[in-house]
This record gives sequence, structure tokens and C-alpha cells, in this order.
Amino acid sequence: MTERPPQRTPNRQLAALIAEAGFSNAGLARRVDQLGVEHGLDLRYDKTSVTRWLRGQQPRGTTPALIAEVFTRRLGRRLSAQDLGLDASAPVYAGLEFAATPEEAVDIVGGLWRKDSGSHAELRKIAFTPAGLVVPSRDWLIGRPDERVGRGPERTSPPADRGAGRPARPGPRIPEQGGPAGAGTVRPEGAAAPGPGRRAPADVRGRSVERGPGQRVTAGDIAALRAVGDLFHTLDEAYGGGHARQALVRYLEHECEPMLRGVYGESAGRKLFAATAELTRLAGWTSYDIAAHGLAQRYFVQALRLAQAAGDRMFGAYVLVTMSRQAVYLGHGREAVQLARVAQQGVGTSVPHTVQALLHAAEARGHGVLGEVRACTASLARAERALDAAAGEESPHWVRFFDEAQLADEFGHCHRDLQQYRAAAQHAERSMRLRAPGYARSRLFCQVVLATARLGLGELEQACLLAAQAAEQAVDMRSVRAHEYLRDFERRLEPYRDAPPVRTYRDRVAALG
Repeated sequence: MTERPPQRTPNRQLAALIAEAGFSNAGLARRVDQLGVEHGLDLRYDKTSVTRWLRGQQPRGTTPALIAEVFTRRLGRRLSAQDLGLDASAPVYAGLEFAATPEEAVDIVGGLWRKDSGSHAELRKIAFTPAGLVVPSRDWLIGRPDERVGRGPERTSPPADRGAGRPARPGPRIPEQGGPAGAGTVRPEGAAAPGPGRRAPADVRGRSVERGPGQRVTAGDIAALRAVGDLFHTLDEAYGGGHARQALVRYLEHECEPMLRGVYGESAGRKLFAATAELTRLAGWTSYDIAAHGLAQRYFVQALRLAQAAGDRMFGAYVLVTMSRQAVYLGHGREAVQLARVAQQGVGTSVPHTVQALLHAAEARGHGVLGEVRACTASLARAERALDAAAGEESPHWVRFFDEAQLADEFGHCHRDLQQYRAAAQHAERSMRLRAPGYARSRLFCQVVLATARLGLGELEQACLLAAQAAEQAVDMRSVRAHEYLRDFERRLEPYRDAPPVRTYRDRVAALG
């Protein structure tokens, strides 16, 4: 006699939530499919699928997490797969969690650093999701600085504070670009790696040359993190995010993570988390520049959490602005505006005027993408007034890039998006006059905005000349964004594709290889 398959138990939790949300079976299936599209998944669920789930069948893969997210959006509270009576699976939003503790934050971001390997094409497969912007920004807004971040026995005078006034250690160690995941340590030429049973070499003070978990973090260690940040910022702006991104990530993995798992007091711990937040934001920024948008999003969320551990509210607002800029680039204007407003709400008006200008400009960009002329103009005006009031004022080092050249750049982009081409051209030209040569990528972006504005004004020959010059600059720049700016311009050329200036432009670009 053939055995009957075990009888499934009806899923009453799922049934109750469907009733609470007011979904039909077909409506739930449709929303799951739509959310799957956001993650690059081609799902084909229908009302029959939902009927099977209600009868006790367990969906596979990431589908339980997707179903949970559908209900989270609908009901306005975070629900897990278990809350729906479904088996837990690999979460769709892995890396987007806003950790409950600093220790958990270190675990999450450390996992990102270790897994960040492979080709750019592989990294770009990690999905970006607008839904992943909502919960972290809310948690940051309502969250408070962690009460304790120090690790190990408390010291009255932590070493990180004793080194004040002394010169920092000579240059930080940076792993070679593209090296294997374990190759982050620089050794003297010809020195053998320590094998089993062998201790790592020690410096003249008896400290291990190779940093490991449990070592005390010093002022020099934190100074090295900041020096590394300055170095990679310069490389990113001059040559694009793809130039040394992997070296930055390996440095975070092999140098920064052991520090986070080391020994430090409260004061040193706050500084350590602040420096790590800056480097993690930069890892996200360089990922964004190579179009690895899902990975970038995860770095930004973790940088936001690290900034909270540092007790640095202003830098958290800067991370939200960075997330807003990515949302603008991807065409998510509403989310961009929301992120900028959360940042403003989170820091209030007591921050330096340069920071206020940055926040208002970010909101303006979101309104520009949405075509909201009045709101965009108002935000730009607030940014301009704030920057005017910032003269002679002390500002955080990370916001000093936001000067008259950057504000003119923001104006140019906004007016381009609003199709106000004469104003866009004027502001883009001003930005390029004021912008320092070291900001090569920003200058390239602005030149393409100027070319687009000239095209909008009917100045076809001048537009093509400007764009061709930008294309020549982009050849040596490892930035997907730079090339996408040019592709956007070329799409705008389509109505004029047979005109002589356009043919000349295409020939010139083709010759670049």
C-alpha cells in the first residue's frame, strides 16, 4: 500500500496577515513578483501559488523574505518570514540591517569587506532596492548614540589619547591592488611569512608587525586610518572609483577590522568608529562609481550605523546625503528627497552653515529629478544662503569640498534636469572656472552637463566639441558614471544623428577605442 505524503498544516499566520492587509491572493502574488523585479528576479507567482502557501507549502529561496517585505511595506511595521509562518531563508536585505549593537555592526560590515571580491560584473549583480533606504534612515533618525563602544579593560588615559601632539606614524600600509583576499600585509622584502608555530615578527617596541584582534589601538592607528582615507579620496576623484577600490576594501579587512576587534577605551573607540565610518562610506562611494549599486547601498547603510556608534550625528547626515545622491542617479527622486529631509531633521539648524548648504542642495537634486521646479528652486536658494553665511566658519573636514564651485555644479545639474538650459550652461561654466584641477571626475561631469545644456540651446557643434573633450578625459578614468554621463548625452544626440557635427563627434569617440 502506497504511503500518503504527510499532511500540511494550514498557514493561519499568513491568512491573518492577508486579511489585515486587505490583499487578494492574486494581489499578493503580483506584489511579490513586482518586488522581485526590484531585485533582478524574474518571478511568476499567481493566486494559485498563494493558495498553496496558505495550505502549508513553503516557498523556496528568497521568496519568504520577499513576502515578508511586501507585508512590511503595506502594514508599516517590520515583519520577518517567521512572523508569516514561513521558513527562514537567506534574507533579501542581507547587509542592509541596522545593527542593534556596535559589535553586531562590526560583524555585518566585516562580512561585507570579506565578501567584496570578484569582477565588477559580479559585484553589479547585487541588487539595489529603494525599500532598503527606508528602515535604516528611520532607525538612524530615532536612534541614540551607543552608551559604550570601548572594548577591553578601561584605562584612565587610553593610548589613543596619549599620542596627542606627537607626529603620526609614517605612511599607512596599503595592500596591493587586486591581491588575493588574504594578502593584506606588507612584509620586508625577502621575509618569510610566519608559518605554524612561528610568531609574527615584532618591531623594536615588541608589538607585532601584523595586527591581530585583541591588540590595543593607539592614536597612530587612528591617524593611519584617516591618512588612508585622504589618499583614497584623492585617487577616487582624480582617476575614478574603480582605480583602487579593491585595495581600499582589503585595507579595511586586514587593518581596520582587527582594530575594531582590538582593545580601546571610550574616547579612542568613538574616534575609531568615526574613521571607519568615513572609510566605509568611501568604499560605498567607489562601488557606486563602478555601478555596483546594491553593494554601495549596503556600505552606505553600514557607514550610517558606524557613524551612530561614533556619536557623530553630522557625519550620519552626510552618509544620508550620499545615499540621496545615489537615489538621484538611479532616478528615485522621491526617495532622494526623503533621505535629504531625514538628514536635515536629524541634525537641525545648529550645524555649520556649510553642512546646511550640503543638505539643502541634496534635496534640490531630488526635486530636480522629479521636475518640481518651485521646490527645487527653493532648496537651491536655501543652499546658497547657507553657503554665503559660512564664510570664515569652522566646518568638518569631510564637507570642505562643498564650496562655490560645488554649489554652482549643483545648480547646473538641477537646471539641466528641469530643462532650463540657459541657466544650466551659466552655472556649469562657473563651476568649471572655479573647480580645482584635482577634481577631475567632477569637472568631467560638469563639462557633460554643459554640453547637454548647449545641445538644449540648439548649439549642436559646440555641444559635440565639449562632449568629445569629456570623452577623451574619460578614457583614463575608471568610472562607470563618467561613461554613463556620456551615454546619456549620446542618447540626446539621436534626433541629430545625421548632422555633420554628430558624425564628427562619433568618429572622434570611436578613434579613442
